[in-house]
Parts: sequence; structure tokens; C-alpha cells
Amino acid sequence: MNIEIINPITYDGWDELLLTNDQNTFFQTSAWAKVLCESYNYKPLYFITKDNDKLTSLIPVMEVNSFLTGKRGISLPFTDYCTPIADSEDHLKTLTEKLIDYGKQAGWMHLDLRGGMNFLEKSPASASFVSHELDLSGNEKQIFKSFRGSTRRNIKKAARENIRVTFENSWQAVDIFYRFHSKTRKHHGVPPQPKKFFKKIFEFIINRDKGFVALGYYQGIPVAAAVFFHFGKKALFKYGASIRKYHHLRPNNLLMWEVIKRYLREGYQYFSFGKTETNNPGLIQFKKGWGTRERPIHYYTYDLASDEFIARKKTFKSSYNFFKLMPEPILRLAGNLLYRHVG
Repeated sequence: MNIEIINPITYDGWDELLLTNDQNTFFQTSAWAKVLCESYNYKPLYFITKDNDKLTSLIPVMEVNSFLTGKRGISLPFTDYCTPIADSEDHLKTLTEKLIDYGKQAGWMHLDLRGGMNFLEKSPASASFVSHELDLSGNEKQIFKSFRGSTRRNIKKAARENIRVTFENSWQAVDIFYRFHSKTRKHHGVPPQPKKFFKKIFEFIINRDKGFVALGYYQGIPVAAAVFFHFGKKALFKYGASIRKYHHLRPNNLLMWEVIKRYLREGYQYFSFGKTETNNPGLIQFKKGWGTRERPIHYYTYDLASDEFIARKKTFKSSYNFFKLMPEPILRLAGNLLYRHVG
């Protein structure tokens, strides 16, 4: 195997090469790499193989060098899932060996893979999640009928309440989302991502028609917002936030349905609701209600000192009560300081 280590940001025609492999996802694109690199100063190292101008194998990695959490490779930071691309287990093994050799020479503590269950099912997982995926091959009527009864009723309720949904590509829309995002993160007991991160999402994704913000309005006031990405014929729900006192109007349901209809009209084949923690049954039930198929996602950690995959305990919890007590400006400052170390 002729393995190359490339930078997708400077590699000419990277996204076009990525589209030659059906296993591609948005998270492997140059746009997402730019967001991660310019937000957190990570070093991109994408290990690839090609055959006749077609991509045959890929493990994309960002090198994270932190005085708090150490030096390591992550595939990829702040990414729901990033299953390695390979046409056989042997090819993946060869690619992984090259990656591990590089990591040892670079002084990494470990390598984190966010996906790869189809190749690593015998290895211990370091974390587990679920994803929910909606097949867009049917027509609008068929897809709506596949939803749970309560989901259909909530969509109709929001419509009766005159919730209005718009699709936006402006920084103003991203800023509205970020305000909701900060409040939602506070409620959940975690700091918000730095505003710079969302500015880079706007710059490299939303402003370049690789994603958009959907806003739900009630009586002219924005009450719900969500961020979506797309690549090839695959679409992804990445971030969502809303004002809690308007939840009874079900704006999130109508917003999601209008987005699904848009992607259906534009010929997309697949819509992902993203990852969900297994200890969040409410969100899992919400996503199941959309006629989705649930899939497990396992993360894996390879310890370079012991040369084995390890069942590493999570270093960071998903919620901290003391964050709920902090003022939003302090929480935003905490996010600015901490997120680049977390990956």
C-alpha cells in the first residue's frame, strides 16, 4: 500500500477525491478540517491510499497538543462519528500501523478513533453512543407517515400555532443560534463552544453553501434554531437550541420537518440526526420518533505505551452542576479556555 499523509486544506481537489468513495461523510471534508484547525490550532494529518484517482482508505487525524490533556491524535475532534474508510480489515490494519508508528515518533500518548466498530468489534470501546439515520428515498407523504404518531401531532400543533421556519446563511442567524446555544449549554451544565468556533463554521461552511441555519419564529420572535451540514447526497443535523418557555408550541418538530422536506426536494438520500449519549433516553426517543434507524457508535482509544486498545474511563463528564450556577459570560470564558484541550 502506498500510504500518503496529506493536509486536506492544502491538498488540491480533496473533496472531489473524497466523493469517489461511498463511505464519505461531511466530517472528512476540507471545510470541517478548516474549522477545527483555525478554531483550535490543531495539526491535520490525513492518512490515505488511492487507486487510479479513487480514494480507497482514509483515517483523518488532528494532532492535539495540550499541556492539560497531553499530546495525542484524534479522529476527529468535536466530530459525532468518523469511521475509518478501508476496503478490507488488512488494509485498515496496515494504515493503522503506519498511523501508530507516526504517533510514537511524534510523542503521542494515545490515538482516539471515533468510529470503526465494523473493523474493531473485538477491541474494547472507550465510549458508546447511538446515531439515528433517516432514509430519504421515499416521497414526502411516505416519510411523514413513517413518523411516530406523537411526532406527526407535534408538527401539526406547531403549524397551528403559526410557527414559521426560515433557512438562513447569514452571520446574524448564526449569532441567534449561538445565544440559544449558550443558554442551552448552561441548562445542561456545560460551557458553550467558543464563539470563534461558530464564526469559523459560518466562514467555511454556512457562507459557502455547505450548510445553513434553520430558525423557528413565533409571532416574529426567534424561538428555535438548528445548524445543518451537507456533503454529496448526505445531510446532517449538528447543533440545536431553543427557548425553553416556547417548547410547548413544539417549534423544534416543525423546524426539523421543514428541513427534512428541503433536503428531500434537493435530492439528498440520507439524513443523520447525529450522535446521542446512551444515558439520554429523552433525546433518543425524540430521534426515534422520526422513522429513523438506530445504530451504535463506539469510540476507541489506542494507548501507544502499551500498544493496545484500552477501555479508558471518560475524563470529562457530560454535565457539571456548578456550571449551571455560573453567569453566561463566565461560562463562555470557560469554553474559550477549555475546549481546545478537550478535543
